[in-house]
Amino acid sequence: MQAVALEGVTKRYGAETVVAGVDLAIPAGEFFTLLGPSGSGKTTTLSMLAGFVQPDEGRVMMGGRDMTRVPPRGRGLGMVFQNYAIFPHLNVAENVAFPLSVRGAPKAEIESRVAEALAMVKLTGFEKRYQRQLSGGQQQRVALARAIVGHPAVVLMDEPLGALDKNLRYHMQVEIKDIQQRLGMTVIYVTHDQEEALTMSDRIAIMERGRIAQMGPPREVYEKPESSFVAAFLGEANLLPVTPEGAAARGPGGALIQAGAGSLPGKGGLAFIRPEKLSITAGLADAAPNALPGRVLHASFLGNTMRYEVEVEPGRSVLCDTANAAGAALHAPGADVTVSWNAADSRFLAG
Repeated sequence: MQAVALEGVTKRYGAETVVAGVDLAIPAGEFFTLLGPSGSGKTTTLSMLAGFVQPDEGRVMMGGRDMTRVPPRGRGLGMVFQNYAIFPHLNVAENVAFPLSVRGAPKAEIESRVAEALAMVKLTGFEKRYQRQLSGGQQQRVALARAIVGHPAVVLMDEPLGALDKNLRYHMQVEIKDIQQRLGMTVIYVTHDQEEALTMSDRIAIMERGRIAQMGPPREVYEKPESSFVAAFLGEANLLPVTPEGAAARGPGGALIQAGAGSLPGKGGLAFIRPEKLSITAGLADAAPNALPGRVLHASFLGNTMRYEVEVEPGRSVLCDTANAAGAALHAPGADVTVSWNAADSRFLAG
């Protein structure tokens, strides 16, 4: 069953089209993420789902019903904002109870639902505290509890973790995903954080200039991008100019480059390889497919990873990430090395 669908949704502000004919079908219980840079249209798309913005064209469907002209309060959605929107004059319990109170729910039901929601976000015992007495992470949990207290079928989240530090962000990602699965909610999540999208999502839609550039499960979109924009936006990417040669291509220094099945080089094309798919060995190896001799420009220690920038021809370099494992060889700047990869781990893309 489709929880949410967008059918040809378009939004313009003056002469600028910020969302251009977007089609989406999101099944019930899915964690779906809209990912993209600033100005790509993801927040406007979420606002049209919420009812805060009216589309100029197309329809917003929820549970098979046309909700395009239904105001936000009539859509039965939960919502978590980036700034939390905690009412400073209400305590934690009153903030969480607010959606139920405005509906006129019985007092006993409100108390039961609030206790349940606070237990889910691990804030039992914080009922009487006010906003000024809460950390950023605790305020985020209050906002999440308020969004789920009415057991909505669909919850919209607009960059809710943007104000948190990295460690707290990760813990909240895990908790939000756990709550979503336990309640069977459909979550539509907006972020510009690629790692967040990969960690939490069942599917990702990457937006570019108001359109969906690619949509699919995280691993598929990450490892099989369909454009150089998607490849470069979703994590680090090596994009090497190539010249087609049958089903293969020639890359830097005339090296033979082969790619995964179904991927053919085009005129003015690019070879795509993720840094972690590259291997690096000392010395300049003999010519072989998907092997580039080069010189280490930089070696960076990133904790669990060593990152090497290797110049493979004048003015062009690639990134290679290797595990910081026991006994792993280290390569100093200036060292001659060879980087190589398996054809199955690379793709040809349009330039």
